Amino acid sequence: MESSSHRLVLMASGNGSNAQAVIDACAAGEIAAHVVAVVSDQPAAHVLHRAGTSGVDAVVVTRRPGEDRRAYDARLADTVAALRPDHVVLLGWMRILSSTFLDRFPGRVLNLHPALPGELPGTHAIERAFAEFERGERTHTGVMVHLVPDEGVDDGPVLATAVVTIHPDDTAASLAERMHAAEHELIVTTLATRCRHPKEIHA
Repeated sequence: MESSSHRLVLMASGNGSNAQAVIDACAAGEIAAHVVAVVSDQPAAHVLHRAGTSGVDAVVVTRRPGEDRRAYDARLADTVAALRPDHVVLLGWMRILSSTFLDRFPGRVLNLHPALPGELPGTHAIERAFAEFERGERTHTGVMVHLVPDEGVDDGPVLATAVVTIHPDDTAASLAERMHAAEHELIVTTLATRCRHPKEIHA
């Protein structure tokens, strides 16, 4: 398994339900890959507990006092590069990565975002979509997985999307629940597709 399956590094800052979905799908053989580590910038993030419980290495890389963004990203990139990932998957990573990090992993950084392409970039996308629905401005939202080639926010080349209808009787909580289910399904199917291809050789 180690030599033939793809190596995934998951990066997350919070609860980590999407990371759990990927870890479980790898363990079940739904994705021809294994998660070599979960990396977080938040020492108290629940995703680290999820990793440990699942037998996955949990790595914390916090920003040092006075450390600028690019210095942090260089140190973060060194940590991730040492894990030899075939894919770096951002699952609720709450920092915008600079080119200092991204240039180390060209074509290998994927992001899961709870909105459709060109809509609701940035944080709190589900809550913002529901607020627009309440104002009569929106009947649906969705989820996408995209590549992260540069420092643009949630606007890289799209790999997959899923539309989520907002029902008339939805609450913020019920919409969030269905959005998270859509996220789990989309990231698993997208990674399963990408990991069917032969591994590339990375320097």
